[in-house]
Amino acid sequence: MTTHHRPSYTRRDLLRLVGITGLAATTAACAGPGGDSGGSGAPKAVQSGKPTGEVSFAHWRGEDRQTFEQLMAAFAAKYPDVKITQDIAPSNDYNAQALQRLRGGNVGDAFATFRGAQFENFVKAQVYTDLSGSDLLSRFEPGLLQAGAQDGKQYGLPYQVVFPMPLYNVDLFERAGVTEPPADWDGFLALCEKLKGQGVVPIAWPGGEPGNAGQLFNSMVSNNAPTDDMCTKIENGEAKCTDDWFLKTLNQYVQLRPYFQPNPTGTAVEPAQQLFATGKAAMLATGSYHLAAVRGLGAKFPMNVIAPITTSKDQARNEGVYNATFILGVNARSDVQPAALAWLDFLSEPANAATYANATAQHLSVKGIDYTNADLKATQPWLTRKTLLAPRYQFLDLDIRNAVEGACVKVVGGTAPEQAAEEAQRIVDQRR
Repeated sequence: MTTHHRPSYTRRDLLRLVGITGLAATTAACAGPGGDSGGSGAPKAVQSGKPTGEVSFAHWRGEDRQTFEQLMAAFAAKYPDVKITQDIAPSNDYNAQALQRLRGGNVGDAFATFRGAQFENFVKAQVYTDLSGSDLLSRFEPGLLQAGAQDGKQYGLPYQVVFPMPLYNVDLFERAGVTEPPADWDGFLALCEKLKGQGVVPIAWPGGEPGNAGQLFNSMVSNNAPTDDMCTKIENGEAKCTDDWFLKTLNQYVQLRPYFQPNPTGTAVEPAQQLFATGKAAMLATGSYHLAAVRGLGAKFPMNVIAPITTSKDQARNEGVYNATFILGVNARSDVQPAALAWLDFLSEPANAATYANATAQHLSVKGIDYTNADLKATQPWLTRKTLLAPRYQFLDLDIRNAVEGACVKVVGGTAPEQAAEEAQRIVDQRR
């Protein structure tokens, strides 16, 4: 099975994408699924025509429900013969169960998927239609569409660009005398010590919830690994969890133990968000996709994202990490494909994309968006920095990903790094 790994953007590439206003979409991609109903054969091209019928839109972003309801009302006014509803599941459930639910065609006429294992599984099962000939592709930045493509066919439309790096409270950083994020590992540990000295938790980390706990992993391995395809190599046997670079990463997680909240390995994402939103924690180790959720909890302070640089400054290849997610597609088993396609077309109109982006604090891959959201403006410079496509989504076997990321959780919980690495590698070997 082929995986698509896009190299890090150069500053020139991203500046070209940002556009004249300096606020246009420059996004990244979390991969999406492919084609028909299951089994072998070529994926079916999406059906076009007059949009009619009842459309089910399946996704996992419950926090976006209200914004999508607003957009759906405008969509219904444009297409009075279409009724559209949302089918929303928690992200972990969606990752585990969406394929089984959507392949029947009863829900998810239009749907979104995660990059990585879910993308590959949907391609195998031929749940996606082929969008290759669709006019709406021209609305997206060409370099960002690749995350929804495979074997020369465009299955999905990568919609969101997120930075799966810790959020930070700018005010608390400045109070600790830090005006610029540190450029090396010693500096990051010193930052954590300064924050702890201010009487706050340096890092709120939801170590008890794998889907969010693993986001810190992206930054921790991005510069330690000898190559940018480190997780692909662990999965195919070219690299091991017992390699020096991964043991170094585990030992760095150990160094972070004093800077997490109490019982970090038993903490779910909501309590971690609360700690951060109320100013009791200086960082939230998830990603920019939680900007809107934290605002919803009442946070008023300025925020940005920070990547722990785990090497010396001169050895760091990447300034941070990004991901493209929410890959939109049309279900091959749907009886209302023209209406589902019309919904994706509607979402990709710049004005509607801007409504979604600014309401949810998500950068998008659609061309020509005017970002007015203050948090999007604050994080916008990351669109022009040297960032790596989030490594954790290189894993196509979720058991392997859980084992590798689980080793990081274990060492924070007290397991010796060598033991955690060996246990993880045993699972990798069993799954290969």
